[in-house]
Amino acid sequence: MGITVFVAGTAVLLCISRASVLRPRTHGFYRFLAWEAILGLVVLNARVWFDDPFGWHQVGSWTLLTSSIVSLVLGAAELGSRGQQNPLKRRESELLPFERTTQLVSDGIYRYIRHPMYSSLLLLAWGVFLKDPGPVGALFAIASTLCLIAAAKWDEQECLQVFGAAYRDYMKRTKMLLPYIL
Repeated sequence: MGITVFVAGTAVLLCISRASVLRPRTHGFYRFLAWEAILGLVVLNARVWFDDPFGWHQVGSWTLLTSSIVSLVLGAAELGSRGQQNPLKRRESELLPFERTTQLVSDGIYRYIRHPMYSSLLLLAWGVFLKDPGPVGALFAIASTLCLIAAAKWDEQECLQVFGAAYRDYMKRTKMLLPYIL
């Protein structure tokens, strides 16, 4: 069953990321790899998702999973309302529609971190890992973390090309993924 879910999930992720998968020098390539690692974690830990609901690992897991949702919602809302998406000005085929912003967003959650949606995926990965901490899950979580850092760094190179000095200044006053930390 787990292999079937993983293969089906991979097919969906490949469909979403089809343009990025063929371009390893883009943020979308590394985001796809992070999604794959998170999918692996979900398949690995699905059987214990609701076991021992008050155990330390479940409480930590649910805290990170909830934080993941908050980061995703706040990031998507700000990007959608202030990013001024324009597919005519941003034609890069590997960009997802919500990524085709023409206005630098530095308000709301973006005041503290440059990549709240990658932060959301980071929190998701470690939240899923905590469902059943173990060495195999740790490898998936670490792989996801490294891929998300790589995705963020490639994304920043792309943003520097689009937004120039304004983005460089923005990078100096914010953290990449976790407020006050990373």
